Amino acid sequence: MYFLFKKYNFCRCLLLTWLICIVFTPVQAQKKNRSERYVDAYKKYLTAACPVERDSIQHFVYFAKDRELIKDHPFLSHSMFKGAQIMYAWRDLEPKKGKYDFSILKQDYDYLRKHKKKLFLQLQDVTFDPKYKAVPDYLLTAEYDGGAVLQYNDDDSPGGWVAKRWNKKVRERFALLLKALGKEFDGKLEGINLQETAIGVKDPGFSPTDYVTGLKENMLALKKAFPTSTTMIYANFMAGEWLPGDDKGYLRGIYEYGEQIGVGLGAPDLMVTRKGQLNHALAMMHEGHFTVPLGIAVQDGNYIGETGDIDEETKKKPHNNIVPLLHAFAKDFLKINYMFWVNQEPYFKTDVLSCFPNEK
Repeated sequence: MYFLFKKYNFCRCLLLTWLICIVFTPVQAQKKNRSERYVDAYKKYLTAACPVERDSIQHFVYFAKDRELIKDHPFLSHSMFKGAQIMYAWRDLEPKKGKYDFSILKQDYDYLRKHKKKLFLQLQDVTFDPKYKAVPDYLLTAEYDGGAVLQYNDDDSPGGWVAKRWNKKVRERFALLLKALGKEFDGKLEGINLQETAIGVKDPGFSPTDYVTGLKENMLALKKAFPTSTTMIYANFMAGEWLPGDDKGYLRGIYEYGEQIGVGLGAPDLMVTRKGQLNHALAMMHEGHFTVPLGIAVQDGNYIGETGDIDEETKKKPHNNIVPLLHAFAKDFLKINYMFWVNQEPYFKTDVLSCFPNEK
């Protein structure tokens, strides 16, 4: 009897151990696998080739703040490109408090219209160079708690300035700018987008939840100001969480709110092999079911799988044309409505234009 009792306890321990392994081991494996669930997604599109076929995607050329480069640009006579996406700084559109100057915006709109092209406005309230601020000088006062704050790169070096989107008074001024813009340009512009949500700040007045609230209020103000033109926010990363392991619902909440109020959702940097992008904006687009427009920007460096400026030596090196892959990934995996192709040379001319048939 004693032997049978010992044997029973031994078997019970084995059974418990086995059950623990079943329950806990897959959980850890699932967490790890979930972060890598899309790392091979791009491989499905490796066989995509030029020419890129005409489809329902609206293609725009992104000029950043180099608005003068639209003059006599090849896209003006190209049937595949609907227009230009140009970035305008808040400080340029409101040089003094309550005094709006949309003259440069109107010049570009008129020029593009003359060539039967559309304008997509990217409203700049953030910079990526610590020497420049995008907000008007009147905001840089105690009344608005400084109005803007430095943001920092991963190595803790200053990376630019961002408007205090989490500050109610700053948002009120931003909403008035949007209202003024909408009064003059709603229905004329193809669309308007707010810049990316990703920031890295050390402001004592900042909190992730207040930031989410601020972004949503800006989105609502944008939609109210532009009920006709396409509206969009670049929602890529959110402070205080890192997906998929540390999901606080911040980024997901922005996507859900955009769908709820009719504001489109997009992101900069179509990086099809980088887990950061794949687990954030790209995952949100792929996994969600949206009725609002989705947009993706192919920005500086993306033509060779990088981000940011490319030095002259790198530009001279041979590279594979991944434009067909990027297009196929955006169309099939993301279900994109808008693509914004940066005017970065030599890649735009050698890769994009050579791959987009100009059908008269």
